[in-house]
Amino acid sequence: MPFRIIRNNIAEVTADAIVNSADPQPIAGGGADGAIYRAAGKEELLKARQAIGYIEPGQAFETPAFGLDARYIIHTVGPVWQGGGHDELVTLRQCYENCLKLAEKLQCASIAFPLISSGTFGFPKDEALQTAMSAIGKYLLNHDMDILLVVYDRESFAISRQEFTDVQSYIDEHKMPERYVRQYGNSRLTTAFPHINETFQQRLFKLIDERGMTDPDVYRAANIDRKLFSKIRSNPSYHPSRDTVIALGAALKLNLAQLRDLMSRAGYAFSPADERDLIIESFFAKGNPDLLEIETVLFNMNHKLLTL
Repeated sequence: MPFRIIRNNIAEVTADAIVNSADPQPIAGGGADGAIYRAAGKEELLKARQAIGYIEPGQAFETPAFGLDARYIIHTVGPVWQGGGHDELVTLRQCYENCLKLAEKLQCASIAFPLISSGTFGFPKDEALQTAMSAIGKYLLNHDMDILLVVYDRESFAISRQEFTDVQSYIDEHKMPERYVRQYGNSRLTTAFPHINETFQQRLFKLIDERGMTDPDVYRAANIDRKLFSKIRSNPSYHPSRDTVIALGAALKLNLAQLRDLMSRAGYAFSPADERDLIIESFFAKGNPDLLEIETVLFNMNHKLLTL
């Protein structure tokens, strides 16, 4: 898939380019920076890094990857958090944008990012995450590249308190009582679909046309592979997965009623007894769903992502 969030040590990830959230001076720092130096080979990498010299915040430069399972290490310097009044958000966004531009110039098909500036540089984790997702999402609307956001542990990954509160409130309001599930079983949880005339494929491409979108607009926004989308386009009998249908609904910015209708045409429904379903529903219920935001919350709450 074009974009994924994973938990791992970034020094152990395989990608054409590994992004190092570096110190501005050519030294081996701590944290993820130190882990990359140790895995790549400290002496060789330090020598290559010294050849670059001082790096201004927001800039990006490459070195060979040496012992890492990659072609390049892209070194970028994130901003130190100073309260938000010193263009920290702008500089952090530049880190992601310049790394992606450089990776494209180096003809990389894949790149792995840490959550830049969220460690010792003190950037609030929810704002660091929001900036990363915004920059990556914007890039993927017009480019093809496999992008990994690598987080080391749960503590290094955070969503905003308001986002979490909104999702949790929706779950609490719409979750089916456990006694209903025990009494009636799961058979009563499936919605009975009304009679429909259009197939899933017909409805999907009518929605795309109504919104004036192109095929690349849709499959990029849905974070699905172009080949998979071609199967949906060319084969009327192709049956996409439930999560693919939901991802397409997010790409098309459907509201909850429209998404349920599209899902029903593919033979799917949401269950009020499933927390993951309720999380997804909450984004469509409030309008203008953003797929990367949905993926972020699913990841944070230990649920399977839509576009694995």
